[in-house]
Amino acid sequence: MKSTSLPSILREFRCGATTVLYVRDLAGDKLGLWLVPTKLRRKIVARRNCLGGVELENLPPPAEGAGFPAWGIESLMQVKVLGDEQAPGFSPGRTLRNSPTVDKLKFTWQKVRQQKGGLRVRTTFKHADGGWLAHHDLGWRKGASWLDSSVTIENTSRSPITLEMLASFSLGGVSPFATDDAPGRLQLHRFRGVWSMEGRLVTQAFEDLQLEPSWVGYGVRCERFGAVGSLPTNGFFPCAAIEDTGVGVTWGAQLAHPGSWQMEVYRRDDLAAFSGGLADREFGHWMKNLSAGKSFTSPPAMLACVQGGLDDCCVALTAAQEVPLTTLPKCEADLPVMFNEWTSSWGDPSDANMKALAASLRGTGIKYLVMDAGWFKRDGGNWFSGQGDWIPNAAMYPEGIRATADAIRAQGMLPGLWFEMEVVGSASTLWDRTDLLLHRDGRPLTVGSRRFLDLRKPEVGDHLAGKVIATLKAGNFGYLKVDYNENIGLGPDGAESLGEGLRQHLDGVVAFFKRLRAEIPDLVIENCSSGGHRLEPTMMGLTAMSSFSDAHECREIPIIAANLHLLMLPRQSQIWAVLRAKADLRRTLYLLAGGFLGRLCLSGDFATLRPAQRALVAQAIALYKKSVPIIRRGRSYRHGPEVLAYRHAEGWQAVVRVGTTGKQALVVAHTFAKPGQTTVRVPLPTGKWKVADTLMEKSGGVTLAQGKLRWQPKGEWAAAVVLLTR
Repeated sequence: MKSTSLPSILREFRCGATTVLYVRDLAGDKLGLWLVPTKLRRKIVARRNCLGGVELENLPPPAEGAGFPAWGIESLMQVKVLGDEQAPGFSPGRTLRNSPTVDKLKFTWQKVRQQKGGLRVRTTFKHADGGWLAHHDLGWRKGASWLDSSVTIENTSRSPITLEMLASFSLGGVSPFATDDAPGRLQLHRFRGVWSMEGRLVTQAFEDLQLEPSWVGYGVRCERFGAVGSLPTNGFFPCAAIEDTGVGVTWGAQLAHPGSWQMEVYRRDDLAAFSGGLADREFGHWMKNLSAGKSFTSPPAMLACVQGGLDDCCVALTAAQEVPLTTLPKCEADLPVMFNEWTSSWGDPSDANMKALAASLRGTGIKYLVMDAGWFKRDGGNWFSGQGDWIPNAAMYPEGIRATADAIRAQGMLPGLWFEMEVVGSASTLWDRTDLLLHRDGRPLTVGSRRFLDLRKPEVGDHLAGKVIATLKAGNFGYLKVDYNENIGLGPDGAESLGEGLRQHLDGVVAFFKRLRAEIPDLVIENCSSGGHRLEPTMMGLTAMSSFSDAHECREIPIIAANLHLLMLPRQSQIWAVLRAKADLRRTLYLLAGGFLGRLCLSGDFATLRPAQRALVAQAIALYKKSVPIIRRGRSYRHGPEVLAYRHAEGWQAVVRVGTTGKQALVVAHTFAKPGQTTVRVPLPTGKWKVADTLMEKSGGVTLAQGKLRWQPKGEWAAAVVLLTR
């Protein structure tokens, strides 16, 4: 009979639908963190203790036991300090996990604080040689679908230490519902991010990633991924999940950090581990010195474990993004429709242009009117090399920029202004103020026509306050669009490592955003970084909404917008709907409908639209306002075939968003090239639904039958928006 066993549980906490298990290694001092759905807690299986197979029969057993162990406890504390060697098993260059630093960390104590139904657990380890402490903090608030995790290193010794890697979280025990290595059951879900094609889901089997263990349990298997630089979604989004398809359980994590980060899936035996945090020395050139008496805390991570699939896990994680929204300006309560003039003037938002545009928008129900890039450019210059001085062009604004903002307010709208405040352009007087700029290798860090202000320096923050905050106040602006159009990369000089220099600089960026909010409390701030390059919880939590993408007039807009429902709240996802006077009604409707997948942001040729187009826009705005409660809070379900080529999309897509009351639903449907069917059938949640309002072509139609919405789109590149009530 084969020997089997269950893990030894030190402590167990029920946190709503998730149960937290602190699992102890009885042979040593390691402590692991496992998460399981509460309803499946008793389904954890007894595991085989030793590996078997013909290839092991003639091998002598390890000296410490009678067989080759099939599983062990992965420490919840993953950190490496300079001076400790790396682990064997072919891990150098692939991972810094499970270094001798981890082996020297001895579990010391655990403090639990329970109040108002919530939970805070601090688990402390002591380094056997250095004497310094490592604290893991796990938190849960009553009713939450997620837990927060972070790690603090406290140098209580008399000697300095240098960190080379520090994970904000490390989950072990993936998966506790299989007696073996769960062949064919485990999948890794990740979201890729590139400019104008954000949030593409990539799902791969562990076997395809070579994450199945070796025959003898030797040889590290690791998939390390992330983003390096000041664009945290340039490569991957800081969110990933592992699914056990055999039992229907998914573990997920989302990091809150605006700079270099990494996640890792690690395996040496039957059980896999999942960790993430700051990009380490190997991945992001990060090291951190801690002198005696100093401490350092990792960026926070949100964790979830659900009985369900990826969609369920993402719903649990993105719910954490609701927390900071309670402090937003009151004008954001109704998710107002906005107009951004970027694709109207393409960098020429003059006083004359803006006044004419504002007059044409009067009475439309649009609340925000944003002046985009170019208001500061020099005569004969361009917007993308003029950032830094932030002086309104006198020829463009002969009465001053305040007069333009006042004219917008007189038409009943809140004026907005664009800044790319963290950089200076090559035409700026600050280009050669190298004392204010970031450097690498002793030279100003230059990318194309941009250099970067050093936000670690108080004088830089004060300079920006004198430019950005002062301009907004003097101009009576109520909306700020913050753009950011390049990547610092590894980081700057001035710290113990390039990666630490980057982290410190981005701390300064975050501090300036907080200063903006403190000095202008009613200011509506938009987070834009060439569209969607900063769609991570830190930046989204500091702002009212974020630009979803720079796909301004592209047919792939609804595809990208639907992707992002898994990664962010639709109420914060600002989506372009560019109106062109020469466009036919089908294209106009296609783009307007895409805006219903988040925050509707109009742009383009509004002043010269044909009467039929204006009527369509008015109908869209009226329906959008009815749909706001569903966009603000609800749950989304995507239907339709997978789209392979975004630029050459084929098939169809429908997103059903059900409001939290369950009494309303919004269906946003699009066809692409070769939809493959004349009737699109969209499954609906159980219940008796009726059509309350629609936005669609007169030639198309919708009916409800057998629990589905049936739409007849009449061909390619069509769209429909349907508001349903029970």
